[in-house]
Amino acid sequence: MDTTMIVLLLAAIVTVSIIIIVASQMRERARIERARKITALEDSYNRANRLLSEIPGQYLTADLKLLLIKRMEETCRDLKALKSDQPVSEWLSAAQQLKQKVMNNDDQRAPVKIDSPEKSSYVKELLENLFKMIEGMHKAGKIDSATAKKNLKFVLFLVHKTHADLHVFQARDYVKQNQIRKAIHAYHLASTEMGKSRDNPMAMKAVKSFRTRIKELEAMKDDTSKGGVAEGQSRLDREWDTFLHDDEWRKKADYDD
Repeated sequence: MDTTMIVLLLAAIVTVSIIIIVASQMRERARIERARKITALEDSYNRANRLLSEIPGQYLTADLKLLLIKRMEETCRDLKALKSDQPVSEWLSAAQQLKQKVMNNDDQRAPVKIDSPEKSSYVKELLENLFKMIEGMHKAGKIDSATAKKNLKFVLFLVHKTHADLHVFQARDYVKQNQIRKAIHAYHLASTEMGKSRDNPMAMKAVKSFRTRIKELEAMKDDTSKGGVAEGQSRLDREWDTFLHDDEWRKKADYDD
């Protein structure tokens, strides 16, 4: 074998070696990228599922539930395409069944009392995560601008309501203890929070209700009889506890303006 043949053979060996190394590196990069995508999708599914499970029942409208379920369905389909090791088919089936229940108005979730600063902060964090998720779906073209705007405005309103819920709970407790001045202050704080959603008729209805309650308490704070206070408190409690389920208020709320 002459020198030329040896050089050509060596060149061929080097070329094949380079091709094998490059192909191996490409396969490794593809494996790492696939693993990264799967992890990101699993995190996205778990985040949506957590929001659906942990946001208080009184805050989750059918629209918000369907948005969360839509996100779960999309991530499940993407995970199936990537052949994830997770039980994705079961996840997808459960999400589709839940969607049908929501559409049939058959998904009832228990309300949660916002009775501590810690609980208020936690619910606020959940709602902020929901806000970011809706923003992400809009940027990715998964939902249109009108749907995004409507739901983003409503989630902001819920953040304000979370703070108002805490102040109302504290006000009720103060009334029970006959600490009327503190109760009045707590209702003022609740009114301020709801006033941050001035474009929401439901919020403005709540502000009006709080102002009425404040006037009642101011008139009663020097009265030794607690009967009137308790009666008025009971009425306001009922109104506030069913606040997000008042069909008449909801029909008046136009979030697209």
